[in-house]
Amino acid sequence: MKEMSDTERREFLLATPARTGKLGVTRADGRPYVVPIWFDLDGDRVVFTTGAETLKGRSIRRDARVCLCVDHERPPFAYVVVEGEAEVVEDADELLLWATRIGGRYMGAEQAEAFGRRNAVPDELLIRVTPTRIFGSTGITD
Repeated sequence: MKEMSDTERREFLLATPARTGKLGVTRADGRPYVVPIWFDLDGDRVVFTTGAETLKGRSIRRDARVCLCVDHERPPFAYVVVEGEAEVVEDADELLLWATRIGGRYMGAEQAEAFGRRNAVPDELLIRVTPTRIFGSTGITD
């Protein structure tokens, strides 16, 4: 097993095809909740969208601490974990920009605009996560 460098972690997070992230938040009663998300990077920050009234949307507005795990599920296996503080961005133009960019990342450029418009609606939130800790390993089974 080998610890990833900053450059390796960034390349892993932005790999093509895009990997789904698993976002961890805390429910109001303290129980953990993990859900898959599509994401992109804005510099060092993780960016994603979610519905305002989803469990993750409500949880983030109550407690900004989140954790994201992205993994490669085949041998020799690898993962990156991003722990951080989430910020809700309330700007419709930014939401459309990032929803389109994320849609294109996962569905391809030809579908980016359709996914952007579908996900940049009034009850959708744009979330930016500023990392407080990032780590990852590759070659887990080597």
